[in-house]
Amino acid sequence: MFTRQVGDGPLVVVLHGGPGASHDYLLPQYDLLANRRSLFYYDQRGGGQSPVSRDTPIGWREHVADLDAIRAHLGLERLMLCGYSWGGLLAVLYFLEHAERVERLALLAPASLTAEYRRQFEDEFARRMAAPEIKRERDVLRASGLRERDPAAYQRRAFELSVAGYFRDFRDATNLTAFRVTARTQEGVWKSLGGYDLRPKLKETASRFPLPPSLVVHGTFDPLPIAGSRELAGLLQARLKELPVGHCPHVEATGEFVRTLDDFLPTA
Repeated sequence: MFTRQVGDGPLVVVLHGGPGASHDYLLPQYDLLANRRSLFYYDQRGGGQSPVSRDTPIGWREHVADLDAIRAHLGLERLMLCGYSWGGLLAVLYFLEHAERVERLALLAPASLTAEYRRQFEDEFARRMAAPEIKRERDVLRASGLRERDPAAYQRRAFELSVAGYFRDFRDATNLTAFRVTARTQEGVWKSLGGYDLRPKLKETASRFPLPPSLVVHGTFDPLPIAGSRELAGLLQARLKELPVGHCPHVEATGEFVRTLDDFLPTA
């Protein structure tokens, strides 16, 4: 499993999104948090530089087990977790399985608590991707001849347009580090969750264990329903920070993103 550590001070494990992506697209912005603290990144199984064979299981339980193995490898009794998108949901799943091993939770644009909220996201994302301005940009790219003149530039622009629906202003996609998602991993994780609803288990876990200090950050223009994060913040008794951005606060509001996390995550 590929890992990367930067900074000095209290250690925070950073969980990237996807599932099936890699830590790269959190950079360089997330590294700005490595100021008097240490950030530990890893590419989750089946994504980035942590490929797996086709017969290796890749469901959510395996991802939770991997995270606990990392905790043991680091020699920590409890983890401070900073999870983005799917990584936010992974952090919640880890808390539900190992509540006593979580010291602090920072959840950034976390994937939704229920399969129904996820379906709402998929509908909203599809609606945004069909917007006339995005369709026009795709038509311009196809007619530009850029694929033949500069294949790398063409791929970069095609990537930006493929993620345009995540942003309040799709032009901000130019500031997101390009990444790829391993489809088998993405499909395997969501399939393993099925028609999930984590709210009952969250309530039950909160009744049996002390809740860790928690922060939820969500954009008011995020295609992921903000109602899900509001529910999550209530169940965790977390501080909720709503920003006027889409799904990528580290890209769309870098300064506010850093200030918010710096106020919440411990430093040396």
